[in-house]
Amino acid sequence: MTQVRFRPRWALFAALCALVLLARPVAAAEEVRTVVPTVAPASRALSEVGLVKAASSVDLVARVSGTLEQIAYRDGEPVEQGALLFVIEPAPYRAALKQAEAAVTKAQATLDNAQASLERDLKLNSNSIAKAQIDAVRTQRDEARAQLASAEAQRDAAEINLGYTEIRAPFDGYVSAHLADVGALVGQGGVTTLATIVQLDPAKVTFAIPDTDMLRLRDVGKARGLTRKDLSDIVVEARTREGEDPLIGSIDYVAPLTNAATGTLSVRAVFPNPDRVLLPGLFVRLRIPYETVADALYLPDAAIGSDQGGSYVLAVGSDGLVQRVDVTLGVRGEAGQEVKGSLGNTARVVANVMSGARPGDIINAVE
Repeated sequence: MTQVRFRPRWALFAALCALVLLARPVAAAEEVRTVVPTVAPASRALSEVGLVKAASSVDLVARVSGTLEQIAYRDGEPVEQGALLFVIEPAPYRAALKQAEAAVTKAQATLDNAQASLERDLKLNSNSIAKAQIDAVRTQRDEARAQLASAEAQRDAAEINLGYTEIRAPFDGYVSAHLADVGALVGQGGVTTLATIVQLDPAKVTFAIPDTDMLRLRDVGKARGLTRKDLSDIVVEARTREGEDPLIGSIDYVAPLTNAATGTLSVRAVFPNPDRVLLPGLFVRLRIPYETVADALYLPDAAIGSDQGGSYVLAVGSDGLVQRVDVTLGVRGEAGQEVKGSLGNTARVVANVMSGARPGDIINAVE
């Protein structure tokens, strides 16, 4: 009986509280500054971080054993393709080549003699010379021919080994500090690395883009009629520091598969690098422009808020009513931060989202 008697009183109290809340007038700010978005062109781009790698990097190794006789360059200096860098004692290999050449001469003489004998026997009356004897002479000729081929192969090998005593630059580049001194025995019992040569111009930058950005680039490429053969038409900008002029390069490789673990795609760009601005191992900021918009909307940073729901602005209607409008951020320009969404170019928004105005308030907007 007690519960039945007090339940109506509590229900009446709750109803009165609700009426009070509904009858509360909407708070109005005295004055709130508003701004209208600035309309200006925007160049939209992807922003990535890349790692600089040398276009080519080769270890210079001793391919024959011997005493290092000469170092013909200065550590770290640029060299041209074909420039002499190291000399390994050539005398033993020069002597081996002469010996191989002499063996070729001897084998050639033996072959000539065997060929002459065969031709002489063939000219004689076949009845006076047994067929077996002619076959034996022909066999000697064939053996002499094989010995000549073997001697020529040994001569070629000796010539190659002699060539290995001179180590030359395989391409234009920069050579690291030498790792063996003159007089050291190199190439004995294994490979001896003498130095490393790197090609810095052009420079290559590798980076990974998220699959969402990859799809965006693909759509833009399709709209422009580009194929994989037209990768060089995709411009990439590289900066080592903020505020500096970018280096302009182009994409030269896109991996055929995405990385399922990271959801990214490996990409490589190539940049002219005559001043050695990009050094191997350096991280750089990359910008890949993909779209130009003539009528983008820009707002000052203070007019843009952010919470768990994303970025937003507070739009003000003609009646002063404040409403939240969700936006996405684009590129930053001289006119401010680009915003994309359902906001019109004549809309008024609260100039500072921290001014106290909230969605649902009616304010006195001052431009």
